[in-house]
Amino acid sequence: MRADPPASTEAAWRLFSLRLVVAAALLLAGYLALALAVDPYDTGRPRLLDRDGVRPQGPRTAAASRGRDPAFAAAIIGNSHIQLVAPARLRDATGLPFVQLSVPGTGPGEQLLVAGYFLRHHPQARALVIGADAFWCTGDPALPPLRPFPTWLLAEDWADYLRGLLRITVVGEVVNRIGWAMRAAPRRAAPDGYWDYEPDYLRLGDPDMPERVASRARQAPADPDPGEGGPDFPAAARLRALAERLTPGTALVLVFPPVFAATQPRPGTPRAAAAGACRAALAAAVAPRGRVVDWSGDRPELHDSTLFFDGSHYRQPLARRLEADIVAALRDGGTAGGDAPRP
Repeated sequence: MRADPPASTEAAWRLFSLRLVVAAALLLAGYLALALAVDPYDTGRPRLLDRDGVRPQGPRTAAASRGRDPAFAAAIIGNSHIQLVAPARLRDATGLPFVQLSVPGTGPGEQLLVAGYFLRHHPQARALVIGADAFWCTGDPALPPLRPFPTWLLAEDWADYLRGLLRITVVGEVVNRIGWAMRAAPRRAAPDGYWDYEPDYLRLGDPDMPERVASRARQAPADPDPGEGGPDFPAAARLRALAERLTPGTALVLVFPPVFAATQPRPGTPRAAAAGACRAALAAAVAPRGRVVDWSGDRPELHDSTLFFDGSHYRQPLARRLEADIVAALRDGGTAGGDAPRP
């Protein structure tokens, strides 16, 4: 016959469980208070450590700090296909202080989120330059992330942000930021976000080696098939909604980045027709106020394999030509600063 535990033992266990729950709750509350005070990614939410910017890190997390920086009034949005467009060169040509907010490996969903975050902190932004590649032609209305992306970090909702702070990687960043902020002159991630990937590619080998040049000339199309978007392209609708939110003083430039000719769909094929329909839908989404810089056609530069690392990543000489077209589009829209050089 089983004997029941004494009442005093049962009460002791209940008290222990209660204390354990209270201790866990206090520990959680204490950590969240510390994380909010430290503001590990410089989101501008309540913070104790008065340090602008973040330590050197990838653009996925650094975008929260750069996107709210009041030093900038214009932004470049996209992925690695517009990453080489230099904000400093656009600023020198137009007088507009640009920040580069491109995040490699992202699609339209993440990029529109970054654009919305920038506009939330810059309601009177002077210009947005958005690079739309083949990933914008998806037919999935959810526009899911291509790779893991910290949407919580850019969220306007406090509940999402607090849940995001509970990640193990964020706990480590809280500790890292405390140590970083305590240094007299901590090394800071580039405020304007520019990341020149050319040295990284060059470390993989000389792209001008004859065998590598020849291999690029034989490349097959590597971009996603735009045909799955059908007659409706969800990213175009989201882009239109973003354009309608802009104030009259905000210029919008939509860029179709360069793609090496050998990797483009063959003219007259269903794939080429679908890609054209997608670009037309995106261009219509920014009309009439937006300007389009279209490098998707048959330009001589797109047949020069020495201007590319691979089918969709171009080199600095081509980036300069793309920048010139963006500057021309901004001037055509009447948004260049008063101190901008004249064409």
